[in-house]
Amino acid sequence: MYVSSISKTNKLADTPIPKLIVTLSIPSIVSMLVTNIYNLVDTAFVGQLGTSASGAVGIVFGFMSIIQAFGFMFGQGAGSIISRSLGKNDKEKADINATAGFFGSFFFGMLITAVGFIFLDDIVMLLGSTETIFPYAKTYISYILIASPFMSSSLTLNNILRYEGKANLGMIGLMTGAILNMIGDPIFMFGLNMGISGAGLSTALSQLVGWVILLMMFILKKSSSSISLKNLKKADVMVYLNIMTTGFPSLLRQALNSLTTVMLNSQCAVYGDAAVAGMSIVSRIVFFAFSIALGVGQGFQPVSAYNYGAGKYYRVRKGFRFTCLVSEGIIIVGCTLLFIFASQLVGLFRDDIDVINVGTRALRLQSIAYLALPPCMTTEMLYQSTGRRIGAAILTALRSGLLFIPALIILANLRGLAGIQEALPISLILSAPLTVIFAIYFFKKLPKNNQLPPVQPEEENDE
Repeated sequence: MYVSSISKTNKLADTPIPKLIVTLSIPSIVSMLVTNIYNLVDTAFVGQLGTSASGAVGIVFGFMSIIQAFGFMFGQGAGSIISRSLGKNDKEKADINATAGFFGSFFFGMLITAVGFIFLDDIVMLLGSTETIFPYAKTYISYILIASPFMSSSLTLNNILRYEGKANLGMIGLMTGAILNMIGDPIFMFGLNMGISGAGLSTALSQLVGWVILLMMFILKKSSSSISLKNLKKADVMVYLNIMTTGFPSLLRQALNSLTTVMLNSQCAVYGDAAVAGMSIVSRIVFFAFSIALGVGQGFQPVSAYNYGAGKYYRVRKGFRFTCLVSEGIIIVGCTLLFIFASQLVGLFRDDIDVINVGTRALRLQSIAYLALPPCMTTEMLYQSTGRRIGAAILTALRSGLLFIPALIILANLRGLAGIQEALPISLILSAPLTVIFAIYFFKKLPKNNQLPPVQPEEENDE
């Protein structure tokens, strides 16, 4: 038991919930929109090189999810602990975890680079590449491997800033990198005639610039926590273990996303490059639409973590309800537009009738299923931000792979390409009622007053 001495001017503790979440969401939404606009623009530019090159983007996207997995694990893990520590006014613990999160993420990024180059050819084929896509994917992924440490640790720094309630600082780094990437693509690809190599080089350089900007936020003391070699010496094995276990649901989510992308590409490869390219384009379009709702959820995370650490449970409840309602409204509007203009949207990225036919049906099915996603997303974020690691991991596994993988295998065998298109929508719909049960259980256990609940050692040992 402790008494939290929170300043009355602390925005995370006292700002009205709707205003606070909206304020924190805007930088996250802007960052994600700009990043996803880049992804879409990159897909469109590469699509001009042909269907095989367009398919290569989808292949490498699966590998990038692995790099992002470690960035999110260290970022979400450290961020959750940092926010709850700041809620308790424990600045030293926040600094140690920020430092450990950054260096841990950078180290794993370097490890991915080393292993990636050693097994490069095998990895490209394992990701679901066809023989015609292979040379494009191999060239593109080589640049991604070089940028891996910066890509991973940039995500970690951004997540830490977001959990501190300073998403606007993280937005600067991410947006700068994305904008430079959009400018660099046409210059390197067509101006310098580098083709797919130009797209890879542009991505690598923009990731480096974004990383420098994000790191400077900590060096210049713009953040609430600090990163230093002094704090690195204080980080023992238990610090890293707490960060990694708290952030494990994020690693699991990204790892399963990568696995499912690989499996999806492999299943689609049976039906040719058009099927791979069509499904790849759909994943980019859908994530762009979902990113706005996801940004609202990311605005909720620091509110949930900080107020849970401070013992203000009524604000956690109110934040959860507000986030579910707002993100659902956004998804309804977005998915309606995707359903209506599905063929036109797919056609923007590849003027190939086979690609358009594959993508249109998949996009319409996913538009319907994504209506069930906001409460699932918000509940996952609730569990992770409050340190409920086991529950967060179960929810993540259900939505990201445990239901989708068997659905993909079964439906692909029973219904061919149509089954592949139907697998993700069906798995999303099935995960919704299970998530509702988890949400009800959480709030039933959460005290209705501002007193701390009994500590659960297996999930709260970082408290």
